[in-house]
Amino acid sequence: MTGPRAAAGTRAAADPPAAGTRAAAGPPAADPPAADPPAADPLAADPLAADPPAADPPAAGAPRSLGDHTLEEYLAAVAARRPAPSGGAVAAVTVASAAGLVAMAARFSAGLAGADAVAAEADELRVAVLALADADPAAYGDVLAAHRIPRADDSRADRIRAALTRTAEVPLEIAAAGARVAAAGVGVAEGGNPNLAGDAVTAVLLAEAATRAAGQLVLINVELGGLDPALAARARELTESAARSGRALALIADKAIIDPEM
Repeated sequence: MTGPRAAAGTRAAADPPAAGTRAAAGPPAADPPAADPPAADPLAADPLAADPPAADPPAAGAPRSLGDHTLEEYLAAVAARRPAPSGGAVAAVTVASAAGLVAMAARFSAGLAGADAVAAEADELRVAVLALADADPAAYGDVLAAHRIPRADDSRADRIRAALTRTAEVPLEIAAAGARVAAAGVGVAEGGNPNLAGDAVTAVLLAEAATRAAGQLVLINVELGGLDPALAARARELTESAARSGRALALIADKAIIDPEM
């Protein structure tokens, strides 16, 4: 916003000349007639209206994307006494952070085969999984909304089940992204710039932990909702995939300069 008085200069010509502005001319026979006062300015009633039109603000109560929060706002939202954002969103943001580290380390690793492709894939995962940080609380909200449907409504049971299924699908997608980030991080830790080994190692450990967390959320929601066991089976596969990346990281601990027993 340019400020409430940004447009004031647009009517400056109507003001009387500043003192001394006629010194170079001969004395006039008479002062020129005063300019007529300007017509009523429709902006005057609201000084802020002179600014360029702003985008419509979000409707009252509309949720903001977590990506639009400052770091402090995000942490405060997680800590607040409300049900969301919660574990799924935090797992998603953690995977996104790990993906960012992988991309950064890959870009500093000129000698790493396919470094550009690794960085590009990590960027794509970061963007995709950050969107899931919003999808997770939205899925929870859909469950609450479905339960508010009148019991007499024939669609109530199906809508509740569909909403519950989504609460398992979202963390499953987070786990899938986490497993991919962990695997990519191992490759960068092993073959990338040794000066960035610590960042690659951090990425793997964060991605592994977030994948495990998201996988557990899938198992919990499948159990509570009586959902398709295939969702739980897939969550276990992704958790094991991330764990393999963690074990692979331990095998290259010497090169990464970390303690494999930590």
